[in-house]
Amino acid sequence: MEEHSWNDCLEQNKARSVSSDPAKARSLLETAAARSAFVATHTIDATNANWLFEMEYASLLEALHALCIGRGFTVANHSCLGFYLRDVLRRDELFRTFDRCRYRRNGIVYYGIRMEFATAKESIDDARRISKVLHHAI
Repeated sequence: MEEHSWNDCLEQNKARSVSSDPAKARSLLETAAARSAFVATHTIDATNANWLFEMEYASLLEALHALCIGRGFTVANHSCLGFYLRDVLRRDELFRTFDRCRYRRNGIVYYGIRMEFATAKESIDDARRISKVLHHAI
């Protein structure tokens, strides 16, 4: 069954309550920051923008997982991470941006759909912006 909300994620065990793990959250944030820093060392161009976006998206996922584990949740999929943003944090604008990034990343990974350079650059910027907000929330 497909989830449509944070409550669905909890009911379907795609998100579970666990003991908060500040050390794991810190480690995930360090990894996210290092990955994002690596991306920042590269000039984004039409030949690498899609791959750099994938890395920036992975950094965003690590920051989201850090936030959740720090607050006592483990989350099994990207959709439920988005629902955490929307339903728990009540950050609908971040959810919409994250979901757009998620959709674009899935197009690359699962369907081999390459984004146009401008779209990929915008997606990198979106992922960075969400990550910055999350780093302040943790």
